[in-house]
Amino acid sequence: MSHPYAPRRSAVANAVYGLFNPIPFGFFVAALIFDVIYAKTGTILWAKGAAWLIVFGLLLAIIPRLVNLTQVWITSRRISNSADHVDFWLNVVAIVAALLNAFVHSRDAYAIMPAGVWLSAVTVLLIAIGHVIIAVSYSTDREIRHD
Repeated sequence: MSHPYAPRRSAVANAVYGLFNPIPFGFFVAALIFDVIYAKTGTILWAKGAAWLIVFGLLLAIIPRLVNLTQVWITSRRISNSADHVDFWLNVVAIVAALLNAFVHSRDAYAIMPAGVWLSAVTVLLIAIGHVIIAVSYSTDREIRHD
């Protein structure tokens, strides 16, 4: 008796996604920390550093989002669950918030406050919620398979 082929995601795509996905989150968290320090001290170095961190985070967010786009919506849509879709959209909204934050950080001196802190916080919060949703979904799937 033959079993039907179980669809799965590409191992190379999973490796690329797993390698690049945490990097933008780290840049955005560092930018949030820099923005909070700038709000407290007023030293322009922290604002310029946050602006660069946001730019690098946005540049490095392109690769995992493209992999995620193809896995969730194109190639593996039969095996993707609702948590994958929610995570995808949360990350898209976070990237839009980070893009707006990059524009805010192009202003002079203290004109980036308080919008810079709020947009950095929204970006980090949205990505963190997406990670939590995926983690809960993954642990629930493992418990169901284990039983």
